[in-house]
Amino acid sequence: MPELRALLTDAGFDDVRTYVASGNVVLTSSLNADKLGAQSEKLIGKRFGFDVDVIVRSADELAEVVRLNPLAEVADNPKRYQVSFCDGEPDPAAVEKIAAAAAPTEKLVAIGRELYAWHPDGVGRSKMWTKLAGSGLGVRATARNWTTVTTLLEMARES
Repeated sequence: MPELRALLTDAGFDDVRTYVASGNVVLTSSLNADKLGAQSEKLIGKRFGFDVDVIVRSADELAEVVRLNPLAEVADNPKRYQVSFCDGEPDPAAVEKIAAAAAPTEKLVAIGRELYAWHPDGVGRSKMWTKLAGSGLGVRATARNWTTVTTLLEMARES
C-alpha cells in the first residue's frame, strides 16, 4: 500500500490515502470518474505488472450508498454485509440469476450500480457469493464489506 500511495501521489493526485491491504484508495482529483479509473488502471498495470479493475465513486456517491442501506434491518454484522460496486448497472436478468442462488437467509438488493448482499452465514459456502464474485454480471465490479464502505466514506469526508 505504501507503493500504491507513492505511485498515485507521484502521478499528481492529492490527499492519497489507503485503507487496508486490498487496494482501497481515497484521493482528490480533478479528473472525472472514468478518466481517473482508466489512468489508475494504467499506472497500476505499468508499475506492478498486473491488470486490476478500478471502480471509482465520489464522496457524494459513496454517501448515497451508505444512506440507502437497503438491508439495514437485517444486516447486523458489517463483516458479512457486502456492497459490490459496478462500473455500470448490471443486467437485471444476471442479478435475478444471482439472487436465485441465495440461501434462504441471504438477501440481495440491486440499486443502480451497487449490489447489496447479506450473507449471515459468511461467504465461504455461499452459492450466491460465488456467482456474485464471478463475471456473470456483464459489468466490472469489486466488493467491499460494510465496515470498509463506511470507513472509506469517513476518509472521503475528511478530504
